[in-house]
Amino acid sequence: MLTPADFATYSRWAGVATLVMAGLTVLTFVFRWGVRFRFVGITGFLGVVTVGLFALSIVPIVHSPVPGAGKYTLVYDNGATQVVITVPPDIESSTLEATLVQAANDLFSLGRLGRGGDRLTVIARTVTHPEPGVTEPVILGVATRSLSDRTDTNVTVKLLKT
Repeated sequence: MLTPADFATYSRWAGVATLVMAGLTVLTFVFRWGVRFRFVGITGFLGVVTVGLFALSIVPIVHSPVPGAGKYTLVYDNGATQVVITVPPDIESSTLEATLVQAANDLFSLGRLGRGGDRLTVIARTVTHPEPGVTEPVILGVATRSLSDRTDTNVTVKLLKT
């Protein structure tokens, strides 16, 4: 996984490439080469890449693993306050609790709309087959966390069925 230091190095090199290309662009205008406007586009693109790499060196996208968490799959996300994940039907309660905390931390974003409240609700469900040809979704647990505080470690977990 790339670290912020890696992105800082890449942004420095991209900045150097942008400056070199800007110098070449100036030369194309001085000598009135036919490709001068292509060089303007290349320089602009390199500038955008440089800014993007620099932003990633400041604000990295890092997910902290929660010990004991299992794998989950995102089923539904309304982009605001509600998320539904699916987990295996044979998951143990300790793993389910850690997985709910992991999902609540992973799916947190300051860009979520808080129309329905100021808490993110993550619902864990699984699918069972009580008899042939019948599929039944079962809600196993719910986790909630703050939508406004990234450092909120107070994730409330409520297990419904295990």
